[in-house]
Amino acid sequence: MPIARLTAVTWSLSAVAVGALLVGCSGSVSVGNSESKLSKDKLSATVAKKLAETTGQPEPDVTCPEDLAGKVGTKTRCTLTAGDGSTLGVTATVTSVEGDQINFDIKADDTASPAAN
Repeated sequence: MPIARLTAVTWSLSAVAVGALLVGCSGSVSVGNSESKLSKDKLSATVAKKLAETTGQPEPDVTCPEDLAGKVGTKTRCTLTAGDGSTLGVTATVTSVEGDQINFDIKADDTASPAAN
């Protein structure tokens, strides 16, 4: 039953999104340089860790396509990918910068996109 499997996967990714939205999720990372920018790799790892902590699930596969500049209001879109290839968008938004510490909120989309065939 491919439809049942897809529904279960979509539900599971949606549960991650709902959990992140209900509990609220934020991160804070020291970038350790004067440029005040968080690398895309460190951002991806931090988002995955925070989503796992918030939802009580294992760390998801998260990819962020660009560095996050340490300027309040700056946003970047990341992608959470499930084992079956379905995806969920995640937005990281800088809320404050304190020296070399970048604080940001994480918000997952409401619905997942099914895997490409």
